[in-house]
Amino acid sequence: MISYLIRYSWAFVSLILLQVLILNNLHLSIYINPYVYILFILALPFQTRGWLVLSLAFLLGIIMDAFCNTPGIHSSATVFMAFLRRYFLDLFAPREGYESGMSPHYRDMGMIWFLIYAGVLTIIHHFFLFLLEDFRLAYLLSNFLKAIVSSLFSLILMIILLLVSYRPRR
Repeated sequence: MISYLIRYSWAFVSLILLQVLILNNLHLSIYINPYVYILFILALPFQTRGWLVLSLAFLLGIIMDAFCNTPGIHSSATVFMAFLRRYFLDLFAPREGYESGMSPHYRDMGMIWFLIYAGVLTIIHHFFLFLLEDFRLAYLLSNFLKAIVSSLFSLILMIILLLVSYRPRR
């Protein structure tokens, strides 16, 4: 239990620092805004209680809002994604269900499963975030394109982070 708490606390802090110090300062294009801090919510174990997932998503989002000076935008998008997480986990569940101790990680569920799961929730998060940033009907298509491109870039970075941080189980 303590090892999980230390591991997830480390992931929480390191993803926030990576996002705030490096990724928020990258200016690749107006269509590429990578947000990999949501990997923390995506990678929480299957048996994590719903109230805890929503609370952690709110805390993560509010910290990002404080650093990005975006009052409530990141927290609402992250909580919305965390709310939908349970439904997508149920939708993508194998017939026999999830085994105890497993997490939505490529090593437990496979790369294709993870790409679909993380890709759908990342697109939802990004679209909701960009919609809140610039809510005009004239920019709806532009926001959707921005969400798709940013989600693809974010997903690539998340996969790289997962591959780099992989440790075999003991």
